[in-house]
Amino acid sequence: MSAATSINTTAVPAAPGTPVPPVVPVLVPSAARDTFNSQSLGRGLNAHVKQSRVLMVGAGGIGCELLKNLVLTGFGEVHVVDLDTIDLSNLNRQFLFRQEHIKKSKALVAKEVAEKFNPAVKIVAHHANIKDAQFNIAWFSSFRIVFNALDNLEARRHVNKMCLAADVPLIESGTTGFNGQVQVIKKGVTACYDCSPKETPKSFPVCTIRSTPSQPIHCIVWGKSYLLNEIFGTSEDESAFDHSSDADNATEIAELKRESEALRKIRQSVGTPDFHQMLFDKVFNADIVRLRSMEDMWKTRRPPEPLVYKDLLEKASRVLANKEAVVKDDQKVWSLEENLVVFNDSLDRLSTRILDLKQAGQDAIITFDKDDEDTLDFVAASANIRSALFGIDGKSKFEIKQMAGNIIPAIATTNAIVAGLCVLEGFKVLKGEYDKTKEVFLTPFAPARLLASDRSREPNPDCPVCSVFQTRAYVDLSRATLNDLVEDFLKLELGYGEKEISISNEVGILYDPDETDNLTKKLSELGIKSDSFLTITDEDDDEPFVNVVVAIQEAEEPLTDKPIRGISEQEIKIPNKPKKTPTPGVAASFTNDSTKNGIGPDNGASRQQSEAVSEVIPAKRPHPDDLEDAGAVVKKARTVAGAKGGNDDDDDIVVLDDAAGGSAAGGGAIVIDDD
Repeated sequence: MSAATSINTTAVPAAPGTPVPPVVPVLVPSAARDTFNSQSLGRGLNAHVKQSRVLMVGAGGIGCELLKNLVLTGFGEVHVVDLDTIDLSNLNRQFLFRQEHIKKSKALVAKEVAEKFNPAVKIVAHHANIKDAQFNIAWFSSFRIVFNALDNLEARRHVNKMCLAADVPLIESGTTGFNGQVQVIKKGVTACYDCSPKETPKSFPVCTIRSTPSQPIHCIVWGKSYLLNEIFGTSEDESAFDHSSDADNATEIAELKRESEALRKIRQSVGTPDFHQMLFDKVFNADIVRLRSMEDMWKTRRPPEPLVYKDLLEKASRVLANKEAVVKDDQKVWSLEENLVVFNDSLDRLSTRILDLKQAGQDAIITFDKDDEDTLDFVAASANIRSALFGIDGKSKFEIKQMAGNIIPAIATTNAIVAGLCVLEGFKVLKGEYDKTKEVFLTPFAPARLLASDRSREPNPDCPVCSVFQTRAYVDLSRATLNDLVEDFLKLELGYGEKEISISNEVGILYDPDETDNLTKKLSELGIKSDSFLTITDEDDDEPFVNVVVAIQEAEEPLTDKPIRGISEQEIKIPNKPKKTPTPGVAASFTNDSTKNGIGPDNGASRQQSEAVSEVIPAKRPHPDDLEDAGAVVKKARTVAGAKGGNDDDDDIVVLDDAAGGSAAGGGAIVIDDD
């Protein structure tokens, strides 16, 4: 019999003359719910867990598993923040959700379900964006630990920045298919999320997407981010396109803009009998004919073949009778005729929705959603027809859904393992044992171990986020000006004195010695509000301070003397930037793709490599008075780089490695001094 239970066999006396019922054993709990947790963790740690108030950001794949773990472990109070709602595609791995929860808030449903696991735990759900103003620095400061279970770069960076400002430990996690990672982030102790560069979302040259596609993804992006938005949405999704080479293709760009204008006119014909053919003839015939006329573009590649709508529709007549089956078959690569049928059918559905929105007086805008069959069918059919024109292999609807939705296969087991590791690392944080925390990588296909762990990295001294000195200031936003910030706070309280400084925010530079127009403006006029971050850069050449990030806090009580004061009454001592000396023989030209892009687990080799890179002197912005003298040096650096196959336009190269081992300077690295 379990030690946690006992059997109660006490019988209830029966009334005289009635048969005595059999005795039924009743199991009665004999120990509190957290007895086993106390035995496993120890009384001290278990007490810390029960008293801890923690935040979990994200209630998706990792979040569902993590919330379950936090609740079963007995954390006293858990706050959950997530803006998303539940989709059908979530149900295969987010086990707190069921069919009846679709379209409901992830945070609210997760709270409702997880509470049943342990009613003693208080769960507070926030159906909101973690970047909302209500989640300010003071709010972050109220938590013992923050757990990140997010799936996008921007939100991760925001939480990382807020935790550093609030000096709250953060446990970062992520999964990609079978791979996963857990990292403990503590201000001044371990590396933060931005200490190593991260992979940025893929963008494509606009001319490649619109004129010379060569891969299925090019046609899919064209259908999703261009055609769908021009006909049913707002405007093209700029994040999907790379406009860096627009100036080199000015004529083509001008023509593409005229094509967009023509599509907007066709948009006005939504719901008319000729709408389908007008759109088809425009994008799959007229635009293709124009492209073919540019003969120079097709000297080294196969020119596209335009299509005639009526001819293709006649061939597709036999498919119309089986339209429903074709649309539902998402595993098959449709034929050209089948794509036309799906194209027309999706246009009917989307047109009806647009007209209904207009009739209801709402914004007639439809955006792509991977779980919206109407938009998915339109993008799939459009992309496949365009692929056929350019001789590119088509894709099934299922494949296009993954590519258009940027879906990386999610594995439930991976999420569960990573969530468990988050809690285990959380125990170390609660005990203050940061020297024992690990960066753990789940790499099932690695030749070594399934779980590879390494000691937490130290902060990167060149990290733009955590290597700065952070402080906060109380501000009366109704009257504080930029000049008040400079004269009363920065120069007097922070000790900048007569140093040359610049002030910037996420928008750009607000003040520097040559830009003083904003000094008389109120901070509120410059878009600065509570929880805004300002970066102060010391322009002193001799003994510069490290960059300082000031978190603006709106004063809760009126400030009688000055409209700005520091949050601490103690004297603030800003450290100087460490002086670095170049290490002879260190090359600045090598790159490790996994480290540079932030993908794949860090290993010993990549770490040594990144540490070597950090020792290279960064290029210093030249002072205006030194430009004339610096010109010859920079020109020399470019010449050497060009001789070795480097980039002639790279102004930041200060250390050049001679691969052959013998340079003009006599071997080793060529070092260009700052002086």
